[in-house]
Amino acid sequence: MFAIIELGAKQFKVAPDQVFVADKTGNAVGNNFDAKVLLLSDENKVNIGSPALAGAKVTLKVVEDCKGDKIHGFKYKKRKNYKKAWGHRQQLQKLQVVSISG
Repeated sequence: MFAIIELGAKQFKVAPDQVFVADKTGNAVGNNFDAKVLLLSDENKVNIGSPALAGAKVTLKVVEDCKGDKIHGFKYKKRKNYKKAWGHRQQLQKLQVVSISG
């Protein structure tokens, strides 16, 4: 059994008890929340929503807050004495699939 869910503007293929990393959802560590289900598949049946499935539910648990890899950027204009460096680390969360029901 697996499902395709939408978190923010990204889609994830998840299975029961799977742990995956997604953008920060605004939920605290240890809290459970439900995600929007786009597709639900059993061994022999596939249900596709348009755009979401009514009655289908994927419950996720926030395991940990973490950060992504550091991204460095640099701007430079020759002969103009212009240099600008910047860096960014994306705020992420580790999520665990508690249950899939449909």
